[in-house]
Amino acid sequence: MIKQPKRILTLLTSVLILVALFPGSAVAQGSDPTDDDVNAIAKQLYCPVCENIPLDACGTTACEQWRGIIRDKLREGWTEDQIKAYFVDQYGDRVLAEPPRSGFNWVVYIVPLLVFVGGIILLYFAFQRWRTAEPEESSRKGVKRAADSRNSTDEYISRVEEELRKRSKG
Repeated sequence: MIKQPKRILTLLTSVLILVALFPGSAVAQGSDPTDDDVNAIAKQLYCPVCENIPLDACGTTACEQWRGIIRDKLREGWTEDQIKAYFVDQYGDRVLAEPPRSGFNWVVYIVPLLVFVGGIILLYFAFQRWRTAEPEESSRKGVKRAADSRNSTDEYISRVEEELRKRSKG
C-alpha cells in the first residue's frame, strides 16, 4: 500500500511541472506587448500616408502613433484580427498588406494562377510540337542528303567509267 501514495505524489509532481512549463494565455495578457508583437501586426498593414511602405518600416510620426495604437490595443487584449479590422474601419482596405478575399479582390488571387496554368499548358504543347517536328525534318534532310550524295557519286562513277573506256579503247 505504500507504493500507491508514491505514485500519486509522482503523478501530481509531473502535472505541476507540465502546468508550469506551459503558461496559459491569461499570463500573457497581463504583460506589455513586445516590439515583435507590435511589428508582427504592423507588417501586415501599410501606411495610409506613405505609399507602399509597411507600417513596421515606416518612420513617419503618424506610423509611430499607429504602432502605439497597436501596442495599446494588444495591452487591452485585442486580437490581431480585431486590430486589423479597426484600421480598415478607419482607413479602408488599402491599409491591408493582403487584400481581403471578397468581391473584385478575387482577381488578385485568380489571375496569377490562371496565367501560371496557361503558361504550363502552352509549354506542354510547344514541347510536344518541337519533339514531333524534329524527327520529320531531320529525316527529310537525311533523305535529301542521301539522294544528293548518290547523284553526285553516280555522276562521278559514270565519268570514271567513261574515262576508263576511252583509255582501254585507245
